[in-house]
Amino acid sequence: MQRDALMTGDTGRLHRRLRRRRLRRRAYIRSVQLVPSLATLGNAVCGFGAMYVAAFDATNVGSDPWARALLDHKFLAAAYLIILAMVFDALDGRLARFARHTTDFGGQLDSLADVISFGAAPAFIALLLFKEHEGPVVPFAVSRLVWALGALYFSCAAIRLARFNVSNEHGEQHHFSFLGLPSPGAAAAVIGTVLIQQDLRELGLDGYRWARGAAGAFVYFLPAIVLATGLLMVSAIRYPHMVNRYLRGRRSIGRLLGGVAVLLMVVVAHRYAFGLGSIAYAMYGPFTLAMSRLRPKAPGFPVTPAPAPEPLPPSPAPR
Repeated sequence: MQRDALMTGDTGRLHRRLRRRRLRRRAYIRSVQLVPSLATLGNAVCGFGAMYVAAFDATNVGSDPWARALLDHKFLAAAYLIILAMVFDALDGRLARFARHTTDFGGQLDSLADVISFGAAPAFIALLLFKEHEGPVVPFAVSRLVWALGALYFSCAAIRLARFNVSNEHGEQHHFSFLGLPSPGAAAAVIGTVLIQQDLRELGLDGYRWARGAAGAFVYFLPAIVLATGLLMVSAIRYPHMVNRYLRGRRSIGRLLGGVAVLLMVVVAHRYAFGLGSIAYAMYGPFTLAMSRLRPKAPGFPVTPAPAPEPLPPSPAPR
């Protein structure tokens, strides 16, 4: 009797221990699954913050010391917030796959965040930069045309993300290329142009006259970038996934040296490296399409039809 009671007590303690272990494991899994959603929300908050900072002026900053400090560099701060949103966007999917918890909810939330950070925010920043640089000099029709280009960019980003949600397949093996320019790539091209323009503007304020003229030229170049990247997002041109295609696995020494050169360019002049690299990636699709159309096709060998088979002799009639 006592032995049975002891065995029953030991079994009960073992069950309670296993139950507590399962509860701790479920709490850990829930906490790990929460991290990708937090990264996605960080992406959306950065995009919202970029629009908020870009809209600063001398009247609406109030007495906030941070806002007053960012007022003279508001477009640079907004651009860096969009880059931070790209970091969050790159992390959330990898965190979800690390936690082995990729859901449709996470995919839809990611697309909603991308519409804010890579759709609305870049177009809004570009419009404000163009309006602030030109002011009342631009005719009314040109001002409305630039606004229409921003609205077109935003609409193309929304369509691009909706199409991605419909055709998306889970897994890294399905993400070696994109149909159309990805929305982070389009935002990078727009924001990269803003970074270059702001850097040239600072050089112009330091007394370099050529930099002042170049900064003005980049302002007029910005609507063309907005229009081109917006249309490329909804195009049928294939774009490579840079990380999955060129950085994973074993690579050659030449590619390693190329990566080192890119890192050195980022260290020396990160604004120009980011801006020019993003514009080059956006133009990669039309360039490869034009090269494939212009490349002469290899002459094919004439194909002679196979001779028709001879008819079989009639079988003898049964006797």
